[in-house]
Amino acid sequence: MNLLLVGLNHTTAPVGARERLAFPEARLGAALQRLASESEVAEAIILSTCNRVEVIVVPNAPTAQAVEAVTNFLCEVHDLPSGQVRPHLYVHQSSAAVRHVLRVASSLDSMIVGESQILGQVKRAYAVATAAGTVGRHLHRLFERAFAVAKRVRSETGIGAYAISLGSVSVELARKIFDHLHDKALLLIGAGEMAELSAKCFFEAGIESLLVANRTLAHAQRIADCFHGGGRAIGLDELPARLHEADIVVASTGATTCHINRSMAQAALERRRYRPLLLFDLSVPRTIAPDIGLLDNAFVFDLDDLQRVIAANQRERRREAERAEAIVEAETVAFLAAFDRPDIGPTIAALKERLTDICAAEFERHRKRLGALTPEQEAAIRDFLLEGIVNKTLHPLILGLREAAQQGSEQIDLRRVFALDALPPKTLTADAQEAPAAARRRG
Repeated sequence: MNLLLVGLNHTTAPVGARERLAFPEARLGAALQRLASESEVAEAIILSTCNRVEVIVVPNAPTAQAVEAVTNFLCEVHDLPSGQVRPHLYVHQSSAAVRHVLRVASSLDSMIVGESQILGQVKRAYAVATAAGTVGRHLHRLFERAFAVAKRVRSETGIGAYAISLGSVSVELARKIFDHLHDKALLLIGAGEMAELSAKCFFEAGIESLLVANRTLAHAQRIADCFHGGGRAIGLDELPARLHEADIVVASTGATTCHINRSMAQAALERRRYRPLLLFDLSVPRTIAPDIGLLDNAFVFDLDDLQRVIAANQRERRREAERAEAIVEAETVAFLAAFDRPDIGPTIAALKERLTDICAAEFERHRKRLGALTPEQEAAIRDFLLEGIVNKTLHPLILGLREAAQQGSEQIDLRRVFALDALPPKTLTADAQEAPAAARRRG
């Protein structure tokens, strides 16, 4: 397949370079049309995310010339000197480009292997390019295959099943304590970025009730207002009286004093009638007393505990990634083999149209000889008899064309396709046998 990919990602360029070369979606359609107007480019898709900018094209020119055209496009459209762009770029051609696209869609080339957002971003890039009119047969087939491969990787491996962020690991552990989360209440202690990220993970998992405790009430309210349905903000001094309302606690502060001690947790558990209380301490130094975990139905995890889970999950993801890589490799080979075969679809469509026209013309030519027909009878002849003849004639031809295409040939054996050699010899009547002899005598 004649394919070219020029790009940069988190492994070749720092965030500053990625920012300068990123394409806002509002400008992407115009940029694609500008790129496709280049004589060296036949089809184009641009994938632009926070971690990568990749230009995938079907070139109309020799590889070196097409690479130069794409590189110049990146420099010009962002008004950047060549020296700020070229050092960060990588180039993949043909099979390597196909493999790279499949790996990207399957989240094997992501900063966090197995993350789920990239497939949606790839689909969006394809949709924008399709709307801009820069996707043709080649890129359509490639990206349709990429979507199918990504789905297969997700269904046949556990690459996305193992949480590897603090927030997602916390959710994973919470699901082991509670049957479900939708009716559980979350208490955040602290109003920093880590607290906000944790709250986001829990809300995505179904939590609907939020309480935010912070020394500055306005900061707590800012976090509480970020989530659907809102939350409630309280001061740290209210913690002893409100702790029993929480099923899950996430503490992430820079304080040097303990916010929740054992006696406070004991009182909360009694008011909760010893329903489970799950506490995550993401603070350094710790602000939740470790000995709370000795109480019945109290579960405490600190940063070291969560990091151990993350490390184990990362090992599992690496194992699953190896399985995913094998899938991608097999799919790359299969795609390239299928792509190199002749496309028989247009031939089959044209052949069916031609046979249908012949049948329709013959029907019209002999229509008067059929006498009076009801509309139902005429429709039956057209829709069932004539269409049946066309379909039965086409079926062996289609099979023959497909077999020839798989073998890289454009010729088919008509005698074998229609099984002509298997037909029984016809028995001639006496009159029929005599006719040739009479003709010879006359001659």
